[in-house]
Amino acid sequence: MMDEDEREPEPSEEPTKKERAESEVDLETDRSLVVDISDALSEQNKVKYTVHTKTTLQTFKKSDFSVIREHEEFVWLHDRFTENEDYAGIMIPPPPPRPNFDEPRVKLAKLREGESTMSKEEYTKMKHELEAEYLATFKKTVAMHEVFLQRITAHPRLRGDSVFTVFLEFDGDLSIRQKSTRERLGSLFKGIATGVDEMYLQNHKDVDEYFEKEKAYLTEYNAQLHDTIRAADKMTRAHKAMADSFIGIAAHVSALPYGDKDPLFLLFKKSEDSFEKLRKLEARSATDEDLKFSDLLRYYERDTKAALGLMYRRIRSLANLQSSTKALDKAKQKGKGVTEAETNHRKANEKFDQYSEIGKQELADFKSRRIVAFKKNLVDLAELELKHAKAQMMVLKTTLTNLQDA
Repeated sequence: MMDEDEREPEPSEEPTKKERAESEVDLETDRSLVVDISDALSEQNKVKYTVHTKTTLQTFKKSDFSVIREHEEFVWLHDRFTENEDYAGIMIPPPPPRPNFDEPRVKLAKLREGESTMSKEEYTKMKHELEAEYLATFKKTVAMHEVFLQRITAHPRLRGDSVFTVFLEFDGDLSIRQKSTRERLGSLFKGIATGVDEMYLQNHKDVDEYFEKEKAYLTEYNAQLHDTIRAADKMTRAHKAMADSFIGIAAHVSALPYGDKDPLFLLFKKSEDSFEKLRKLEARSATDEDLKFSDLLRYYERDTKAALGLMYRRIRSLANLQSSTKALDKAKQKGKGVTEAETNHRKANEKFDQYSEIGKQELADFKSRRIVAFKKNLVDLAELELKHAKAQMMVLKTTLTNLQDA
């Protein structure tokens, strides 16, 4: 297993280099604020990320600096954005998933328990596979945290937020403490209340046909993503199982009692080598499918939920506007509190118009970004699948030729 304190000086790049819509900052040309994760340290129960910033903006004290951040601080940053009413009309980038290395660790523990039932060569190969899986998980975790920061950096409003500046610049612990029992209960009840409110507003008729259609589309799209992720993961597991099978076959062939002078020596040896090559190709196929397809689906499932969150906040503001209209009508009928009711109605109307205007652009950007990402990753995956298929055919043809000559 990889040393728990091993550093990853070159975390994997963002899976998809998204082309930016006009309302977003083009990070390929705008270098005024560049944020990346230059290093990461994996410890027993957490990962420490080195967030590196290069900037020419005068809001920062230095032009080149780094800070250490943990996962909880990324979640804290996301929560600050979602709780800020000024950003209610914006699609807040989804928070990165919590680092989870339990699966490869459990697999390694099971492998060690069964070490006595397999050959040394088979055990070594399986151990190397689990180490590679652990390393791939580590790199994906780093990449997802980097994508989150780069999405914020690319947004013209979020990048200028004072909390984001503190996150990037404050060289110290942000003191993100664990929530108390009362706070956790408060968060739980708030989440339940929001969920009930979403259900209540689910069939609320929208005054804008564009948003009505987008809501229906995104709801169905999110459900389809969920089902597709399950199918993609099943496909990846099948490739991994095939790779593991090749390890077992090669190990059993290697364990056969034959010597250098055995007439079948070359046949067994070449067969063993071929199974090892096929194992590597299957493992690469599984990794590529997981990175280029499954991870992409999982990311956009979270991003689609962020888009639906924007839709909910807007429809809630519409409901508030309609309530303020009724309140204003009642106030005029009674001849009391008209000024206050007019003020509330005007604010509700301004807020709804703002959410609608910003929301349309955010959803358009989301669509553009999504199409570019899927097109790029699917083309890359198709090219890699063809490459692996040709390599497998070459191995099989070479094996048949060698066996005929043996």
